[in-house]
Amino acid sequence: MAGSRSSSQVRLMAFIGFLFALFATGSSTAQVPLLIWSSDGLPPLASSSAGHITSKDQLTAYLTSAFGSGPHTVLLFLQDKLSKDDFTVYGGAFGNKQDSAFQNLEAALQSSSSSVTLPALEWSSSTAILSLLQEKLGVSPLLVDADTLSHLSINTSASNLLLINLPYCTGSQKSCKEVLHDNDETIGKVLNMMKAKNVPYTAIYTGLQPSRVISETSVSNQPVGRSLLQAAETTVKPPIMFNMSGSTCIMLWAQNLSISTNNTWVDLATQTPSLSGSMCNTSNSLLILSYSSGITLRFAMSQRLYPVSARNWFTLDSVELQFGGQTASFIGSRGIYAPAEYSFHCQSVNSFQDALLVPNNTNQNTTQWRLNFVDFQIQGFGLSNGTNFSYASDCAGFFTPGIWMGLLTSLLMLYIFVYGLHMIMQLNTMDRFDDPKGPSISVPQTE
Repeated sequence: MAGSRSSSQVRLMAFIGFLFALFATGSSTAQVPLLIWSSDGLPPLASSSAGHITSKDQLTAYLTSAFGSGPHTVLLFLQDKLSKDDFTVYGGAFGNKQDSAFQNLEAALQSSSSSVTLPALEWSSSTAILSLLQEKLGVSPLLVDADTLSHLSINTSASNLLLINLPYCTGSQKSCKEVLHDNDETIGKVLNMMKAKNVPYTAIYTGLQPSRVISETSVSNQPVGRSLLQAAETTVKPPIMFNMSGSTCIMLWAQNLSISTNNTWVDLATQTPSLSGSMCNTSNSLLILSYSSGITLRFAMSQRLYPVSARNWFTLDSVELQFGGQTASFIGSRGIYAPAEYSFHCQSVNSFQDALLVPNNTNQNTTQWRLNFVDFQIQGFGLSNGTNFSYASDCAGFFTPGIWMGLLTSLLMLYIFVYGLHMIMQLNTMDRFDDPKGPSISVPQTE
């Protein structure tokens, strides 16, 4: 009893030390934390000094030693965004465990046979950890959730890579602490299912990208003296371009390409897709985005002459989502169109609120999925410049609610002004006046 109690205290102190190490870690390089724990055991990792940033090569060397031989079942909890600040702000770093959003995660680290924490992993690509695990295990990832895992039969004689996507609070109606608490509950359910199935596993918890990136410039590079404040330069990711016959014929860009099932959102814009199967000609264009997670998006566009306007227009006819042998179809029949020589742009293209993508009711799987494209721009025809979009036709109408409100207010003020002017013009001067020099009017008094 004394030995088990002392070992649990050591693990608890190690986790608290990890959280305090998060406070001390600081650099201008974008980083994500990474936690690994196993039910069997992990090779030891040499302790590093505070502020050390683990490189991709160091992580690759450690994963090689951890998954060098034999089959392994790996649970990859991949959150949309994660940074060390999430642990320090919403975790129990100061001993208040009841208020922590990571209670199940802390319990898993304390009860595991061994665990490794990397407070600052150098982040360069959202799919780096997933690609490394695929390379080391030699298997493709299987996207699962807590519900599907209970019905899944796991073959322990072969390696398995189970991917559990977790959302972040960006764009959510819940607070960050509530979202992280729900993610922690999902982690707890998955780990309990693995224990119930008696399947040995290695779990990894990390993020697709940092949730907070603070750009800092080296002090030695700072100019001496006064300088004007200016915004830090931000890198803009390039658009997706499909080339055919040596020229670009389809371009797509979006800040977020999010899909959801069972209220679990996945942002595909952070991943690099394959464009195999895409095609374009003078009348039809098809852009196929195939991702390593098994998700495929198909954008079908066409153009034709409209005699009323005497010009060619292109339309986004449909968007198809394929995953796990299922297909969900959405019809772009509400305003996703532009002149053939223009591109189409819209701040929000979704399938559930003021939907521009209407679910195809003939497909039963469509109702289970949601699409949400933020700052979406696409062009499938008339690309004269291979690196830039043509002039954008925006989905926002000219008479927006603000313009209508301004027009109605102006008309009301104009009506009040005209009515007042009319009333003033109707005033007439008096044609009779009392003569002050005439006799005064006397009123007899009776007693």
